[in-house]
This record gives sequence, structure tokens and C-alpha cells, in this order.
Amino acid sequence: MSRLQHTFEELKKRGEAALIPFITAGDPSPQRTLELIRTLAAAGADIIELGVPFSDPMADGPTIQAASERALAAGTTLTTVLDMVAQARRELQIPLVLMGYYNPVFRYGVERFARDAVAAGVDGLLLVDLPPEETNEVKPATAAAGLPLITLLAPTTPPERTKRLAAAAEGYIYYVSMTGVTGTQAVAPAAIRDVVVELRTLSPVPVAVGFGISTVADVQAVAEFADAVVVGSALVRIIGEHGSDEALLDKVAAFTESLKQGCKKNNSN
Repeated sequence: MSRLQHTFEELKKRGEAALIPFITAGDPSPQRTLELIRTLAAAGADIIELGVPFSDPMADGPTIQAASERALAAGTTLTTVLDMVAQARRELQIPLVLMGYYNPVFRYGVERFARDAVAAGVDGLLLVDLPPEETNEVKPATAAAGLPLITLLAPTTPPERTKRLAAAAEGYIYYVSMTGVTGTQAVAPAAIRDVVVELRTLSPVPVAVGFGISTVADVQAVAEFADAVVVGSALVRIIGEHGSDEALLDKVAAFTESLKQGCKKNNSN
């Protein structure tokens, strides 16, 4: 059983949704990212998504764009990110998922990347700008290496397409709760509940919901019907504001602990 599968199975037994914080790898520095990974794991994160910094992050709002700029300025590359994962994996078993854009993977070499990612301890890959019709550029290599290629679905995905993509999903599905870029709107749980509940019946893997989730109340509301809740921009904002402060890790820990309190389900969904 993979680390992702084990994590979701254990949380299901406890009646909890997974808390998946997102941070940009290398922001504010590679060493600080390692400290943040340790802090998130200790504070109750169940899975961590590490954003691979990219110079043209078109799906991201200003908060995560700025984080990418800081990480790139600190010299972070895809190789750096894989090194971070390998270092973290020496002491932690928390699932680590890379989230980013296809260009860095293409330039690295898809087959080489898939092998190196698994060797480093990466548990999944999410490429936000790779359409499902183009996954044949990546899927043979990730499948051969045993690296789940996570599917993105959104409210604009047509029903038949949703069924087809959900049936073939790996690792977990990342359901984007709204259109637009990250960190610019608040989630509306009631508007997506029925879609996510149905999606969970179509998918062989858990369903995570992200975009617009920034408070404990947001987490509580979404955790009632989703298998996992992703919090990105709100956390990245804390890192951006306190990256050079001694109090950064304490602030991240306190925020993460508060979010995890909202992950306990009150129903049987």
C-alpha cells in the first residue's frame, strides 16, 4: 500500500478528512522549506503539496506567483525540489506531492524525472497545465515509475468528461472549487457539495477540494463531504509576510493546527 493510500485509509477509520497544505518549494529558501515541511507534519498535516516554482504560473493568483518569484530568486530548480523531498524523506513518512507546470518536467526529461521523483520519495504529481488529452506525453513514464498522475477537475468539466476522467484517476482527484486563479475568491461549499459527493461515487480514489479555502470554517464545511481539503494561498501568505521572522514556524504551526481541527467529519459521507 502506498503512503497516500495508507494515509487516506487511516483517516477514513478516524472519520477525518485529510488536511493538505500547499507551500511553494524554495520559498523563502530551500532550507526554510525543509523546516516548514517538518513543521506542517508535526502540526497535523496529512499530505503536503509542494509547488514547483515556475516563471509563468498562469493558474496562480498574486500570492503564489510572488512565492514562485521568491523561490526562483533563491535559486530553486526542479532538481532542488527533488533534493528537498529526498532530505525530508530521511525522517518523515508524510506523503509529499509535487504540483506545478509541465515545462520544468519537460526540460528535466519526463522519464528521468519520473524515476528521480520516485527515488526521492515523491508520492504524486499534479501538472496544472497538462490537458488530459496530452497526458500520453507523461503517463507512460509515470506509470512505469509508479508515480500517480493526479487529475484536476473543475465545475466547468462536462459530466461525461468528468465520469471518464474520474474512472481513470490515480492517487486522488483534485477538485478545483471555482473558476479563476488561486487565492482570489472564497469557496462556496453549498454550491459544490452535490458535485463532489457524486464525484466520490465515480472515482476509485479519494477526492480533495482546493481553491478558496482559507479558514477553519471553510475546512469544516468542505470536510463534511470531501475526502481531503487543500489550503494554499492562506498559508503561502503567512510565509510571504513572515519568511524572515523567527516566529514563522510558530505561526505556520498554529495555523495548521487550527485547520486540522476542522477536518473531523460529522456525517457518514
